[in-house]
Amino acid sequence: MRTRKLSLRDEEDSDESSMSSRTRPRLQIETIEFGIHLPPPPLPLSPPLLNENQDLNFHPDLAMCGYLIKPKQAQPPPPPPLSRNQDLNIHKRMCDYFQPPEQPPPQPLSIHIPQPPPPPPPPRTTRRQRRNPTHAPRLGKPQTIQPPFSWATDRRGQVHNLKYLIEKGITTISGDVQCKRCEQSYQIEYDLVQKFSEVSRYVWENKYSFRDRAPACWMNPTLPKCRYCHQENSVKPKMAESKKSVNWLFLLLGQMLGCCTLDQLKYFCKHTGHHRTGAKDRVLFLTYLGLCKQVNPDGPFDRCN
Repeated sequence: MRTRKLSLRDEEDSDESSMSSRTRPRLQIETIEFGIHLPPPPLPLSPPLLNENQDLNFHPDLAMCGYLIKPKQAQPPPPPPLSRNQDLNIHKRMCDYFQPPEQPPPQPLSIHIPQPPPPPPPPRTTRRQRRNPTHAPRLGKPQTIQPPFSWATDRRGQVHNLKYLIEKGITTISGDVQCKRCEQSYQIEYDLVQKFSEVSRYVWENKYSFRDRAPACWMNPTLPKCRYCHQENSVKPKMAESKKSVNWLFLLLGQMLGCCTLDQLKYFCKHTGHHRTGAKDRVLFLTYLGLCKQVNPDGPFDRCN
């Protein structure tokens, strides 16, 4: 028995024949029209026309629907045209109304740097009152005294000026001295004009170099030669027991104020308005300046000159 080999086309034909045998025939559905016809929708009813004089409240349809027709009102006449001044005024008001407000000019930018708080004030200390703040004498003592010499005034530690003494004919100043070796006492006289010229010239030329302190030649003065024993540097001035009787002008002309004690120098500064505290060289320097100022008030004998 001979067999034939199936090809691809034979396979496709066999598949189609099998599918056709399996499917069912299609059914045709016919449309059936029913005999019910619906009427068209009714048109909307329009409201009846009314006259202007007809009262709408008596019409039931309009009262239910809420229609209300207002009668026509007569329109007001147009306003008269504005004049030029009124037009400009209105324009100006509108410009002012719509103009933006003026803004202040911008302020410069300032940087605030905090400063430290000020230091507290120092505590107030009570100053001790001086025992004798004025240059007046103590209570119970008179302001004036009996002048111990003709060239001295009635005030403590003060002498007359040079002009007054020359007018009074007082040109020679004398004082008591005593030799330290032979202990002889006698008087020495000085020419007022000559000796004061020497002393004042020396003070004026060396005042600034002294630096408010007396030099060594004033602190340890060279004493005169004894008239009896002829001993050099041996005659010293005799000091009065009372401070108000010290011969200040004689000690100035002989440049022997260094022989005074510190208490005597402070006494002079106290009653002449000078600062009396400090070492002896400072008080002695002020004593020289004070006496020179008394003899010649117009001379350069102030501390600041």
